[in-house]
Amino acid sequence: MGKTIRNDSVKELFEAILTLENVDECFDFFEDVCTVNEVLSIAQRFSVARMLKEKHTYIEVAEKTGASTATISRVNRSLNYGNDSYDMVLERMKKK
Repeated sequence: MGKTIRNDSVKELFEAILTLENVDECFDFFEDVCTVNEVLSIAQRFSVARMLKEKHTYIEVAEKTGASTATISRVNRSLNYGNDSYDMVLERMKKK
């Protein structure tokens, strides 16, 4: 059976994240919990997803974000076959 993130430890982490009240608290929390590179990698994937949803080419995405084609492909696979979470979040952000 493959790995899953659905376990009690991850649930507790997500519940902790949901208690954060603003961007400054997010910066502080993620600086303490993650390495700089981990946060930057997650942010890069989110930027890749946004650009792919805006119909940018892989080349444009790679040039703008610095992401490898492997990362872009992985994000694209999530956009096409994942849980639609990128769509949900991007749509919510658009409404703000």
